[in-house]
Amino acid sequence: MDDACDRRLSDGAADAEAIARVLDGDTEQFAHLVRRYQHALYRHAVSMVMDHEAAADMVQDAFVRAYTNLKECRDRARFRAWLFQTLRNRCLDYLKEPRRRNVRLDDAGPLLDTADGPGALAERNELRSDIKRALAELPPVQREAFVMHYVDGMSYETMAELLDASVSALKMRALRARAALSAALRGRDVTDEPAASSLYQTR
Repeated sequence: MDDACDRRLSDGAADAEAIARVLDGDTEQFAHLVRRYQHALYRHAVSMVMDHEAAADMVQDAFVRAYTNLKECRDRARFRAWLFQTLRNRCLDYLKEPRRRNVRLDDAGPLLDTADGPGALAERNELRSDIKRALAELPPVQREAFVMHYVDGMSYETMAELLDASVSALKMRALRARAALSAALRGRDVTDEPAASSLYQTR
């Protein structure tokens, strides 16, 4: 059993214990769950909707919904996957709204330190804009799979658990996203795995 699997089992046991305490009346234990997952959920939401403010609102909403419906989490050791599904459904609903079909492209944090000089900074900012535009044009589920695997370094097995999808389907989504990004960025000085992580920095 690898370290990642051991960690998931450990987190699952800790989640189950925290949930049991919350349901027994120790509601402050829910804060441990929030601290454990809020960063990962935020990154996931931004990768879906590409809007920092909307992503923050959705993460807060996901935690509120999770707390309100905590009794419905039957497999408490899989709270992480249950929580991710709550957030993911909210993101997909958001993107279905007609006014959200064109995601925002101007809400990313700074890409580089200004010590790189104005010329390098301008070039990198232009590249960032190109990457953001290419990502925005992907279907949300492809963008999601690409970011989770190529940016966050998440295994397909973990993604399958979180997204309730097959490994083969997720591989196909990620590969299609990678091919689309490579085509969109052809001619730019980028690798096959664009450094898109800079687009999802927390504030």
